[in-house]
Amino acid sequence: MYSFEPSDEQKMLIDAVNRYATSDLRKAAHDAEENKELPPKLISKGWELGVLQASIPEAYSGFGERSAVTGALAAEELAYGDLAGALAVGTPGLFALPVLLAGSEEQKKQYLPPIIEADWKPYTAALIEPAFDFDPNELKTTAKAEGSDFVLTGEKTFVPFADKAEAMIIYARLEKETKAFIVPKGAAGLKVGEEREKLMGLNAVPFFKVTLDGVRVPKANLLPGDFAAVLDASRVAVAAMAIGVAKAAFGYSRDYAKDRDVFGVKVAQKQAIAFMLAEMATEIEAIRLLVWEAAWAIDNKKEDASQRAYLAVIGAIDMAMMVTDRAVQILGGHGYIREHPVELWMRNGRGFATFTGLAMV
Repeated sequence: MYSFEPSDEQKMLIDAVNRYATSDLRKAAHDAEENKELPPKLISKGWELGVLQASIPEAYSGFGERSAVTGALAAEELAYGDLAGALAVGTPGLFALPVLLAGSEEQKKQYLPPIIEADWKPYTAALIEPAFDFDPNELKTTAKAEGSDFVLTGEKTFVPFADKAEAMIIYARLEKETKAFIVPKGAAGLKVGEEREKLMGLNAVPFFKVTLDGVRVPKANLLPGDFAAVLDASRVAVAAMAIGVAKAAFGYSRDYAKDRDVFGVKVAQKQAIAFMLAEMATEIEAIRLLVWEAAWAIDNKKEDASQRAYLAVIGAIDMAMMVTDRAVQILGGHGYIREHPVELWMRNGRGFATFTGLAMV
């Protein structure tokens, strides 16, 4: 049975991540959203915490073993500081972790050390497609074998840092299965949109559309492993980040309600507000347990790990929207102005239903 007590190593990592999230990410979040850019030094500082590096074995230049539980704990803390910052810091993991989970031994030795040993660089991945019926297991982007190559054709959206990516992983449908392909920078037929995508939130992260017009990659660039493990890793990461955003919104609105007087009474003493806060706290704790259970199932290679990961992210999507929306309500008119962060958390919270593939643990 799994334990609810983190190990000493996990405590040290999470404490370091929390300090960075609260002292650095949270303070920079408002200006980064307004200016549509995260300071490069801020991203580099988050990278230096070693969250991804601690997930990569020493054989590939890391200094740990991959643990979905540890990754989920770190993802929650990062998103508690700022979701955009959390996604930016973790972007190289969108490339490295699929290679670790689904790559061959040769691919791991070739691709992981240059990422792990270096400063933060924008290695990325493209899973999401611009379709209302997007399903990661039923992609419209296709891969066809031609001689010694695969030919990739399709469209992707929400690809972080695609304009400057050193390399990216493209997910495509190959013989009725979703598979991952390593596509190098500057590949013929790989077209990155000239303008950043305009989103409701996450404006501090540059997202682009990517078009694949007959992109040829060697067959050696196919990750041979199962996509299910990669999808599970993303779902748990997204769910953990949803908890982080919701936790931030809950804490801020609770403290505001305790401090704010309305007609001589604290807002938190109003029964309707007290009930809202209680339900918010309950939902956060319930979904956190689902996420931990799913991460534990992944680490222990349980047969139902995929089911647990799916339940965790589905629950987290609804929970994040409910909690962030109520945080705005609790602040009243103040919740709608940008001097308070709850409106940003609500805008970001609305997007979790579409964030599959934007984070990994």
